Amino acid sequence: EDLVRDGRVTVDGVPAHLGQKVDPEIARVEVDGIPLPFKPGLVHYLLNKPAGIVTTASDPEGRPTVVDLVPADPRVYPVGRLDADSEGLLVLTNDGDLAHRLTPPSFGVEKEYLAEVEGTPSRGALRRLREGVELEDGPTAPAKASLVGEHSLRITIHEGRNRQVRRMCA
Repeated sequence: EDLVRDGRVTVDGVPAHLGQKVDPEIARVEVDGIPLPFKPGLVHYLLNKPAGIVTTASDPEGRPTVVDLVPADPRVYPVGRLDADSEGLLVLTNDGDLAHRLTPPSFGVEKEYLAEVEGTPSRGALRRLREGVELEDGPTAPAKASLVGEHSLRITIHEGRNRQVRRMCA
């Protein structure tokens, strides 16, 4: 909606307006002059994953999964993961090209986390996060890290190792 309000979205060369209905198979939709690709049948969900839900398509232990929270058809898969105790934005899609562009660290897609920690991190601790932290499975890439509250950190990484942010903060 902000992009439309700012006049950055056009439909067939004409600025779009809020509430406008468009058939993407016929109309040419552009943002900042760049056409939006359209492939029939693709589904993309942005899900605010609650705590207690596992990020997988199926779970042998029978726990509720993120796929249980969206319509069953068409079948979608989570892109990336958040551990069961974490909550936050997660993409679910049947678009393999998109999943491939978002997942590998080589594409440099940043993932931002808000981590609640015990105590107040020192400037030295923030510096270590920014420089990379040594973990059991090797050093992390440098992260963006800032204090956003007495016990809260904003951490941005482009890797996606298992429980990486929790382990970095430990």
